[in-house]
Amino acid sequence: MIKLIWMSCVLCLLSGWAQAKVSSTNDQNVTLVKSKDGTVRHKAVKLKRSIKRVSVPLRPSYGQLAGLHQLSDDLSLKSSVAYVIDQDTHEVLLSKNDQAVLPIASITKLMTGLIVSENKLDLSQPITITDDDVDMEKGSSSRLRVGTTLTRGELLHLALMASENRAAHALGRTFPEGGLGAFVQKMNEKALQLGMKDTSYFEPTGLSSKNQSSAKDLATLVGHAYQDSLLRELSTSASHSVEVGSRVMSFHTTNRLVKNPNWDIGLQKTGYISEAGQCLVMQAKIAGRHLIMVFLDSAGKLSRIADAERVRHWVEAQQKFVVPQS
Repeated sequence: MIKLIWMSCVLCLLSGWAQAKVSSTNDQNVTLVKSKDGTVRHKAVKLKRSIKRVSVPLRPSYGQLAGLHQLSDDLSLKSSVAYVIDQDTHEVLLSKNDQAVLPIASITKLMTGLIVSENKLDLSQPITITDDDVDMEKGSSSRLRVGTTLTRGELLHLALMASENRAAHALGRTFPEGGLGAFVQKMNEKALQLGMKDTSYFEPTGLSSKNQSSAKDLATLVGHAYQDSLLRELSTSASHSVEVGSRVMSFHTTNRLVKNPNWDIGLQKTGYISEAGQCLVMQAKIAGRHLIMVFLDSAGKLSRIADAERVRHWVEAQQKFVVPQS
């Protein structure tokens, strides 16, 4: 009899341990508690659940996959591609992987604006955003809802300043001389006309990674686009408000340097998709020199701005040591 009781106690303990093991998976820990009368009972103690945040790595850019970030430079730039030239003398001040052909993201919109402006399209014409303008490739959001009607000039402003994708797509879709296909053809024809042999355009927003170019080609584009007063004005605008029905919507520049008093920017455009990394092109006056700056495939959100600042400080320091000729 005593033997049976002893075996029963052992089985009870083993059962308790098994329950404790199972319960622990449900955020409970089971302990054995002995009462004053000598009986043993189970007590479940709830544990705090520890949540581990798992960060999903971003898709590597084309530049990262090609190993372009492994090349170092004297300024420790975070952009894998950089190109800085004097706009007036064409002197190359800085060059890093300038011949690499990479996706250019929303830098594309600079050519989009050029086609609209040079073809003298009616900027007062109303254009309505449709389902065709919704991004089905990247799923990017937009403040311009389907059904929104703005003038071509307002859409051009938002595309260049705020990098509005639906605005840029609508500009191409409503091209009077053949629609979107003809518009993209015009973009590629203009690139060839300017000698941009490394450049190809697939659509007018930059959401497609098939829109590609090199830093040298983009410097050529910036130099040409700078001659257009409309593009200079709209791309360097800090903010702009539009009336949408009974609402007034305010949009702001994607380039914080536009608002920085230390910068004198004549033309600019930013861009980003995962395949391209963070991109920036600018025409700016630094230390009395008109410079064209191209930064592609920068690693972080603010690093393209930091790279531009590094170049500005470097150019200013270099100019201090230039002895004026009598």
